[in-house]
Amino acid sequence: MNGQKMHYFKRYLGEFIYGGMDGSITTFAVVAGSVGAKLDSSIIIILGLANLLADGFAMSIGAYLSTKAQKDSNPHNVVIEKNSKSAFKVGVSTYLSFVFVGIIPLLIYLIDYIYPIECNLFFVSSALTISCFFIIGWLKSYVNGGILYKGISETVILGVLAATVAYTVGGLLKSIL
Repeated sequence: MNGQKMHYFKRYLGEFIYGGMDGSITTFAVVAGSVGAKLDSSIIIILGLANLLADGFAMSIGAYLSTKAQKDSNPHNVVIEKNSKSAFKVGVSTYLSFVFVGIIPLLIYLIDYIYPIECNLFFVSSALTISCFFIIGWLKSYVNGGILYKGISETVILGVLAATVAYTVGGLLKSIL
């Protein structure tokens, strides 16, 4: 990676972590809830992609508006921040990471839809998602200068808890409805 791209990556790494973590958790929550409710794989793909694109877009708009509001709250530029971020780039970075990391829990379902395979799709999706949590935890520790195992374990544990809630709710709702 050349110097300019590395600078951009480091500058917007926080948005990548934020968007990627939310993308992987919310998409996996759709997968886990759907599996808990015993929905068909095609429904999982439809719900997962709809959630991925719509929620990612909404989140990127929120990141854009939040950054813009911070800049607009200082109309006289009393303190000019040398490293201020572009609101547009914050929104784009958030959306791209949300989509690119968030699609990972759906990958095995998409592959199975195109080329049917014999495996436990939910198990593979879970393993891929935990891998995302691991990488995001590592990146988070890198950005914060924190302790590596703490950043990774915190991210993995919180992600697994979110997925467990979604799976449990899906199963409960299936039994009620």
